[in-house]
Amino acid sequence: MDKLGIIAGSGALPRLVAKACAAREQSYVIVQFEGVELDWVAGEPVIPAAFEKPGKLFKSLKKAGVTTVTMGGAMGRPRLNPLRFDATGLRLAPVVMNAMKSGDNSTLGIVSALFEAEGFTVIGVHEAMPALLATKGIATKAQPSAEDRKDADRAAEIVVALGAVDVGQGAVVAQGLCLGLESLQGTDAMLRFVAKNPARLPDKKGSKGVLLKRSKPGQDMRLDMPAIGPDTFTAVAAAGLAGVVVQAGETLVLGLEETVARADELGLFLWVR
Repeated sequence: MDKLGIIAGSGALPRLVAKACAAREQSYVIVQFEGVELDWVAGEPVIPAAFEKPGKLFKSLKKAGVTTVTMGGAMGRPRLNPLRFDATGLRLAPVVMNAMKSGDNSTLGIVSALFEAEGFTVIGVHEAMPALLATKGIATKAQPSAEDRKDADRAAEIVVALGAVDVGQGAVVAQGLCLGLESLQGTDAMLRFVAKNPARLPDKKGSKGVLLKRSKPGQDMRLDMPAIGPDTFTAVAAAGLAGVVVQAGETLVLGLEETVARADELGLFLWVR
């Protein structure tokens, strides 16, 4: 098997990929950028990296024998210091900085293209760990009501509209009203906003609301695939919602058994449609 470079952001996802590689005896190395805190990499093979020095990173990966890379975990947009650019960084800076003024798709697409131009194969996390892909069905004890399904349809319309302009992958809808939109800050920030700003819904006994996540129209599924896990349901419960809706085959579930168990504990549903 090819040696895999795991470009690691925060969260559980890159750790799960590393564990999967170790379990199948596939060689791998973790790429840890400056400013990205990873509390699980002690004893792991790590290549430290700086955003301003892509040339150094490419050389380090090739020296380590890496032929394939994948990107997993949350990573904020870096503040680039032009004084720190290496020669490759200076050459690529205009393209990268222009892409960073657009949405995540544009930025990640450029980053992916840069790795491919250097001879690396870029794969999605779902290709490194197919077992993480959500499959159609409702595994939780709680089931979405007819009202929840209508809210999910409305949320899907909103997310498709957001995705068309490369803004976000999630929305919260209750009784047909949009309570929150995912933007650059991410899903957790959106759910915290909803939790701190309870809506005055038309019907006090009506649907409590759903979180829907789905990929953007035309999204490269190797990059920034929507993901949920147990912590998602903790945040959804804090926001007073009824459950989570995601798309089959294009969403990562970080620990299905634990995620379903957390949802059941909180009385929430997970609907993969």
